[in-house]
Amino acid sequence: MSKQIRTEKHEEARNSVPDKLKPVFDHFVEDYIFACQMRYGKRFVSYVVLADLVKAGWRRSEEEVK
Repeated sequence: MSKQIRTEKHEEARNSVPDKLKPVFDHFVEDYIFACQMRYGKRFVSYVVLADLVKAGWRRSEEEVK
């Protein structure tokens, strides 16, 4: 995963996720940023929405959270 500077909103949303799900959140953010840049040429991320999705059960298809 690339090192990126987290904004205050990014950090706030990340901190709302349980510690065991932080890696899931980080991967989701990275994939989402990449997809936005490919499709739109820029990034826009609602970190709160991504955090809500992770807390609701979103996972990469090849991962299992234990």
